[in-house]
Amino acid sequence: MKLPHDHEKKEITESLLKEMPLIDGFSAASDVFKLLGDPSRVKLFWMLCHTEECVTDLAAMMGMSSPALSHHLKALKTSGLIVSRREGKEVFYKCADTELASALHHIIEDVVEIACPG
Repeated sequence: MKLPHDHEKKEITESLLKEMPLIDGFSAASDVFKLLGDPSRVKLFWMLCHTEECVTDLAAMMGMSSPALSHHLKALKTSGLIVSRREGKEVFYKCADTELASALHHIIEDVVEIACPG
């Protein structure tokens, strides 16, 4: 691809363009960021990275109604960031054991620490 301006870093730019992922990769990243665009959902995901809990206890911990919590749980589960298991009548949720979930967990912790030091 010939760029309109010829700057000194032409080789770096050309290399970047050759290695750039397809738009689908960026769309997937955008979808994850949209999913985590709600602070309550980020908090819920962070909690589930540290513990496995039932819906009733999660609702109390989050200060939410069960229907509101269920909405967030469904979105996180559909994305593959959390998993569930049933024990009798109760459903327990926890963070999925995936590379993406682990990376997002670390990013959240880093950003919270940077934004709220001390």
